[in-house]
Amino acid sequence: MGNEQIQSNSYTPDTFMQGVKDCVPTLLGYISIGVAFGVVGIASGISVLEIFLLSVLVYAGSAQFIFCGLYLAGAPVTAIVATIFIVNLRHLLMSLTIAPYFTKHSTLRNIGFGTLLTDETFGVSVVAASKEGRLGGKWMDGLNVTAYTTWIAACTFGGVVGQWLPNPEKWGLDYALVAMFVALLILTLASIPKTKLMHYLKLIVYMVVCMYGLLYFVPGHLAVLLSTLAVATIGVVTEK
Repeated sequence: MGNEQIQSNSYTPDTFMQGVKDCVPTLLGYISIGVAFGVVGIASGISVLEIFLLSVLVYAGSAQFIFCGLYLAGAPVTAIVATIFIVNLRHLLMSLTIAPYFTKHSTLRNIGFGTLLTDETFGVSVVAASKEGRLGGKWMDGLNVTAYTTWIAACTFGGVVGQWLPNPEKWGLDYALVAMFVALLILTLASIPKTKLMHYLKLIVYMVVCMYGLLYFVPGHLAVLLSTLAVATIGVVTEK
């Protein structure tokens, strides 16, 4: 009994350093995707400084890759802004999911939590919340700040390296973002109890069907958003 109590108390989800430690397993993904973005950014014709600023101000892997594609295609600024805004609307859903754990914090603090929230930190937060039943503000800061600084450093480094790699597709770096999301999905499914695994697998099937169906009627970014809203609603209604 004593050993069990010591083991349970060894995890402290309210500390900044625990947030840093919990972020470490995701850092390889941040580094690989960040470096890939830096290389792709240089190949798209933007400078290392612009890559740095995109990483600091946008801080969204998929949006930054989309920016490079649209910029290279000569899309107008309004189209780039609107597309990135729609793609990043998923962050609203993620923020709403974890917001109930931070109601005791100020509005400014909650803005900080939401601003630095990513797909990876959201995944880590959901797993931690399911285990502990709570999330600490200092823990969230440690998680978010570690991910944020690592991402900026990786993207900037990739931009420097990209000056000597003019053809990122040759190295498969344009697939890095897709690979990261596949790995994130597998890790998330592995942490789900077996009793709920079938439920989530069904939702994945619904998502695929919904996505491909909507692609015949709306652009890809809208298909992603609408499918996410529809399947998330189904998941909430059907979860036992």
